[in-house]
Amino acid sequence: MYREIEIRDEAQVEKINRLACETPYEVWLSAGDIMLDARSLLGLFALIGQKAHVVVEDYVTPRSFQKLVTKMAR
Repeated sequence: MYREIEIRDEAQVEKINRLACETPYEVWLSAGDIMLDARSLLGLFALIGQKAHVVVEDYVTPRSFQKLVTKMAR
């Protein structure tokens, strides 16, 4: 399952990282050929100013995934 978000600034990167660390499942961000673990703060800074896909495994419920993406996109 995936959704696209735009990563605008450092504060949003930190929020994405914090939210990913709080989830009981793995969260990934992909942009082009890059696939990053959202729990890796350093890697996420490379995505500032880009659109990226938030990616999770299929067993995650669509409702909880949508809530996560909504929080990450703000």
